[in-house]
Order: sequence, then C-alpha cells, then structure tokens
Amino acid sequence: MSNQRIAGRYTLGRAVGQGAGGAVWQAHDEVLDRRVALKRIGTIAGVDDAVRAEREARLAAQVRHPHVVAVYDLVTDPDGTWLVMEYVDGPALSTAVRERGPLSPDEAAQLLAPVADALVQAHALGIVHRDVKPSNILAGADGAAKLSDFGIARGAEDATLTRTGLVTGSPAYLAPEVATGGQATPASDVWAFGATLVHLLTARPPYHHDDRDNGPLAVVYRIAHEDPPLPESAGWLRPLIAAAMTKDPAARPTMAAVRDHLARVETLAERTSYLDPVAAAPAPPAAAEAAPRRRRPAGLVAALAVAAVLVAVLGGVLLATRGGDDGAPAAGGDRSTSASTPDESTATPQPPTEAAMIEFARQYVATASADPSRGFAMLTPAYQQRSPSYAEFWGQMKNPEIETITADPAAMTVTYEYRYVFPGKGRTSERVTLHLVDDDGTLRIDDAD
Repeated sequence: MSNQRIAGRYTLGRAVGQGAGGAVWQAHDEVLDRRVALKRIGTIAGVDDAVRAEREARLAAQVRHPHVVAVYDLVTDPDGTWLVMEYVDGPALSTAVRERGPLSPDEAAQLLAPVADALVQAHALGIVHRDVKPSNILAGADGAAKLSDFGIARGAEDATLTRTGLVTGSPAYLAPEVATGGQATPASDVWAFGATLVHLLTARPPYHHDDRDNGPLAVVYRIAHEDPPLPESAGWLRPLIAAAMTKDPAARPTMAAVRDHLARVETLAERTSYLDPVAAAPAPPAAAEAAPRRRRPAGLVAALAVAAVLVAVLGGVLLATRGGDDGAPAAGGDRSTSASTPDESTATPQPPTEAAMIEFARQYVATASADPSRGFAMLTPAYQQRSPSYAEFWGQMKNPEIETITADPAAMTVTYEYRYVFPGKGRTSERVTLHLVDDDGTLRIDDAD
C-alpha cells in the first residue's frame, strides 16, 4: 500500500502502528507539504464504519490540547475512510519502556502529568477515552507525550458503540466495572491511567506473571477478583496508584487530582528527558558541582542511578526530604578538605523547607486514605497512642481533595483545607493543622488540630 495516494492528496509511506479498529500509516500531504498520519478506519461488526469514523474525528477534534494528537481531516476514497492526524515522530511509551527499561517515579510523573491534564479536559467535555494505555501515548522528538486514539472514546450524549456483551478496550487496562460489563466513566479512565503507570514503572503490562495464563479472559478475571499490582519501584507514586486502581469507582480520585499529584515533580529545577538520548550520559563533574543539591531518599537515588543521571535540583518535591543544602565549596575552596573544617562539622542542620512540608502533607493525605496502616506509620509513637480511632476514620473516608495548603517552617506546621466523602455525611469540608517534627531527616506528625 506504500506510495498509494489517498483522496487525491495524501501519499502513503510506511505503516507505523495499529489503532483501535484501524492501521496507522505515515503519509505526506501533497497540498500543504507536511508529514501526517493516516488511520484507516477498520470494520467492527454491527457498527457503521462511516458513523464511527465521524464520531472518532469529532470527539478527538473537540479535545484541543497540546498533549493530544491533533485531528486534521476525515476523508473517504474507494479504499475506505481515513482519519488524517498529526504525525508524532517518536515511539509509543510501550515500545520505549520495552527497549530502554522502566521509568523512575519522577520520570513517569514528568511525562504523564500533561497527559493527565489532557484527560481532565476530555472529561470536562463529557468524553471518556476508554482505551488509556502506554501504546496509545506517543512521545515526540522533544520528549513530550501525546495521547492518541479516540477510536472507542464515548461522549456523554453517545449511545454505546458496542453490541450487548461486547467489551471494548485492552484487557490489562480495563477498570473492574468495565471488565465485568459495566459502563465506562471518567473513573474508568483513572483506573486505566493507574494501570499505565504500573506498566511504565515496571516495563511490562499489569497483571503480568510468567507462570500464569495471561489470556484476555484470565486477565479480566484477575482484574475483577484480585488486588491491583503495587510495585515497590513505584516509590512515592504507590499511594496514587493504589487510589487510582481501587475497585470502587466512587472512591477513586478525579483525573484532576491525579494530574495535580503528578505535576508536583515539575518543581524540579532542571530535568533530562527519559527519552532524550543524552540522558544516559553522566553530567560533567563541573556541572554536577555547580548545581546545589537536596538530600534524596535512598530509594529514589537508586532508581535515578539505574535509569539515568538526572541533572536536577529537588526543591523539596519528595516525601519527607530534608530541606538542608549541602552546597558547593566557596570560591577557590577544595571540597575534600573543607568537609572536615570545624565550622561544617558542627553546623546546625537546616529545618525542612516549606515545599518539603507541603509535599509531606499532600503525601500523607493520599497515603492515609489509600492505606490507613501506612498513614498511621507517619505519626509519632506518642500521637499514635492518642489516635485510637485513626483506622476507623481513614478507612471510611473516600476521595480526599486538598483545596488550599500552606506551611510555616518556623512553627513546623502545615495547614490545609480539604474535601472528602464520608458515610452518612456526604461531601465534607474540613480545615486541619498538622504539627510536625523532624525525626532525623524524616518528617512525622506529632499532633493535629
């Protein structure tokens, strides 16, 4: 089919992928002299191809977002109906992690936060994507990720595309309610987004076990009956994944909350893209010395060392990091000798930064609502003794969303206003002040108002 001309203006090149219901080809637009992607709309039993093509074009075109693959045109010729789209010169994320290995939590957050924002916009328009997965997220030459393939997306006013009993979507990324025949909702996209995170952090699809049957029916059964996978490599993203992949759709966070959680990594002052070929090269010693550095948890340091050397400044992004700056030596000084001077050896540790305290509080709320036992471990022993109803409260709370948050490093307090759903009360708003202590570099909660 290569070199075939479509609709009198698009010359097909090589096949570059397979979307929902059709193959995707690289092509050249002879009129505008630009490279595009053409998706041939395939046949699905019981569904009119032309109607489905118009639907996909209309829904995708509604989501005008820089991190959604743009739709340019819909054309028909004797060979069928074709969707003309923006060409993204880069691999799908499923291919990237298969070839280059898993992402670190920071890399996954940096890459997917804009995609989550695109889904926020789609949901605001009443559109559910229904097929969020790594192979439907493309990474361009600039390293920016773009969501593609609205082939089975559904608008709020659309009748279902499928026949009774036919489930659409990729099995490993189907939310439990969809896998068992229920209606897809924005919460289903949130679940699939969590499953996508698992794939990117482990370089293999969720529910993957070498010694088990992984056919579609087996995967659907496991989604419906087993707890979601929570890989240790997820690090600070584990509470988010646990919340996104909870079985109860009403208990999942909104896509906006997911986006906001991921976007915190944007406070990194400098970043190297996971998809950038130079990411694997160590930074020159001079550059490494010139950049101020924050203390990092050991798990994150190991993850970054495996994936790439990121020339980045952690501005208090991660949970329970200390805000102290170990600094560079003074001009003309020698780090190897200045490290042993009396002034440095007796220096008073710096208190946590405002950003670190705010991040800790956000992580605490997400962790406690997803796993009360882990949230309880973030309290001091004394405060644990004073909190006999902790598990009962956090175990019933659903979908907490922080609306405002401030921190006072001098007073070691964080104050936030948040909303949550509680049985018998419905949506509740509350203002809380956490009193923190620095336990040898780890923040803990010693009291709360």
